[in-house]
Amino acid sequence: MRVIAGEKRHIQLKTLDSLSIRPTTDKIKETLFNMIQFELSGINFLDLFAGSGAIGIEALSRGSKSATFIEKDIEAIKVIKENLEKTKLTDKAKLIKSDVSIALLDLKTDEPYHIVFMDPPYDMDLYMEPLKILQKSDLIDQDSKIIIETSKNDDIEKMLSIGYELIKEKIYKSNKHIFLRRK
Repeated sequence: MRVIAGEKRHIQLKTLDSLSIRPTTDKIKETLFNMIQFELSGINFLDLFAGSGAIGIEALSRGSKSATFIEKDIEAIKVIKENLEKTKLTDKAKLIKSDVSIALLDLKTDEPYHIVFMDPPYDMDLYMEPLKILQKSDLIDQDSKIIIETSKNDDIEKMLSIGYELIKEKIYKSNKHIFLRRK
């Protein structure tokens, strides 16, 4: 896995040797960032269920002002730290070791996150509680975009039923990206 584009292009990132962490492939990551590339400059990026940190690091490499990484797995936290040090992006990053929902309840920010990326384990609906918390918080605003990487078979209707609107859905072979905005 590597940083695909931007200031840190081509730097190889460390991944986890764990069945519980499923990194986004370079091809899917490239497709995702092609869709949001013009929205990244100078923004605050929030990476939930951050895994190796590759998505938030890609956002930083492409011009995001800051990225906050939330991950509860201790081995993943170590890998994120190593990847931030290797890319020399530690000064633009905030790393939180916590359950995502608990961290979101405690998280404070001076300005909203413009893009929130969420990649929880598939088929467990772990995105629902964070979506409910974000819906009622000042961590996002009406212009913020939430992107969820999930199983291809996941039902979008339950996400829409709690106050979000669908912006876009990009379906791949076995998964998809769902782009949401607060109503």
